[in-house]
Amino acid sequence: MQRKAYVPGAAVLLAALLAGCTGSSDGGDTPPDSKPGNSTTSAAAARPGKYRTLPEPCGAIGQDSLDVLLPGIEGITDERQREKAYAGEATLTYDTDRKVGCRWKVESADATDHLLVDFERVVSYDGGVSDDSRAATVYGTQEEAANLPEPSGDQASGSSDDSPSDGSSSGDSPSEDSGSGDEETPSGSAEGAGGGDAVSPSGSAGESGTPAALQPRTLDGLGDEAFLDDELSASGSTARRRTVTVVFRTSNVIVTIRYEEQPARVGVVPDSEEMQDRARNLAEDLAESLNS
Repeated sequence: MQRKAYVPGAAVLLAALLAGCTGSSDGGDTPPDSKPGNSTTSAAAARPGKYRTLPEPCGAIGQDSLDVLLPGIEGITDERQREKAYAGEATLTYDTDRKVGCRWKVESADATDHLLVDFERVVSYDGGVSDDSRAATVYGTQEEAANLPEPSGDQASGSSDDSPSDGSSSGDSPSEDSGSGDEETPSGSAEGAGGGDAVSPSGSAGESGTPAALQPRTLDGLGDEAFLDDELSASGSTARRRTVTVVFRTSNVIVTIRYEEQPARVGVVPDSEEMQDRARNLAEDLAESLNS
């Protein structure tokens, strides 16, 4: 009888143990590190930029374009020197997937021309910020640093309310506007017309004759966003040196073109419209090649 009482007791104990194990299993259906909706509610990783590499900078500009931008290059009689001039010189870089550039310099009897082309591929290391957004921020900083004047008259595209309220200047004569002292000087220019080494186009219209339509400004139809800067400078008795800079962004790549000309003779002023046209044409060619 004692044995019969013992066997059922053991069975009850075993059943209790089994029930305990089952209970703990039932209470742990959801693992501790499993959160409802964890894979669906987390922020999606920002999209990478369109460009993963950069072009070879010294080969990005064709010979025909260099003939236009550097007029003296065809006049170099020494064949080896002419080939070297066409080849350009790569700028120093530590990561060719992130930043590359090339510069050219050609001297002639009339002027010395410089050309610099720089490509920068922007990468965001913030998982919540796309490469494009980061590149837009970098570009915005550069545009702000250029200190472009506020558009006025014909420069204001599609915004008639930007015209002067006092009616002192008319959009029909943009060149007359450049004679006023109200224009904001671009980056690197002197604060006053009488001193300093740099003279802005807008601050010296009587000497350079730069019309309002050619003032530093943002550009439409070039990449995702773009701007142009135009600076006329002089030092002592040397000839005027004009520097035209075009910067544009396409996706996560920012391209900078710096085109400079210094005449050989004092009193000669490089033509603003001609230099701007050359720099813009080059920028359009580079934007097209990047998107091809």
